[in-house]
Order: sequence, then structure tokens, then C-alpha cells
Amino acid sequence: MLIYEVNLTIDADAAEAVATWLPGHIREIVALDGFTGATWFQLDPEGDGRQRFTVHYHVQDRPSLQRYFDDHAARLRQEGMNRFGGRFTATRRVLYERAQYDGQTA
Repeated sequence: MLIYEVNLTIDADAAEAVATWLPGHIREIVALDGFTGATWFQLDPEGDGRQRFTVHYHVQDRPSLQRYFDDHAARLRQEGMNRFGGRFTATRRVLYERAQYDGQTA
């Protein structure tokens, strides 16, 4: 499994509209083959009035993520740009799981 992480920084005047739109956008991506779920985080404010969200998309494997990049990413990114223009920025990264630990692991 891997995590496809998307970090959004949103201008204050668009934050509520993005927060309303984002759940449907996330659901559309999670419905794609190879995606198994997502977690949406809100970050602590940094005092500049902008809202920050991080979404971790849970993906079965790299080929599934590549299919998303090849077949869907440009369209879905453009939908956000069409709706919100330059009122947000997005950065992305791919996280590969190395190990998991819990309170019982020595």
C-alpha cells in the first residue's frame, strides 16, 4: 500500500467553498480502481488567514496510482482550477509504507 498525499493551501475567501466541494472530489477519486480510501486532515492555522488541508489517499499499488495520473489526474485537477482559480495551491507527494508500529511493538 502507498499514500498519495495532496496538500492544499486555500485563501480565506475560498476556504468554506473548498471545504464544501472537497468531500465529493475525494469520493470521486476513492471510487477509482485501486484506491481503497482516504483521510482528510485540517492543519492548525498559521496566522495568515489561509486554510490548510491534507488528504491522504490510500492506494493499493504504484500501477493503480499511475493509472490515476494517466487517465484522471489532469481532468480532476482542472475541475478544481476552474472552480477556484488561483485561490489555492496544491502540492503532492507519494509515500511508500516501510513499517507499522503499535503500542505493543518492542
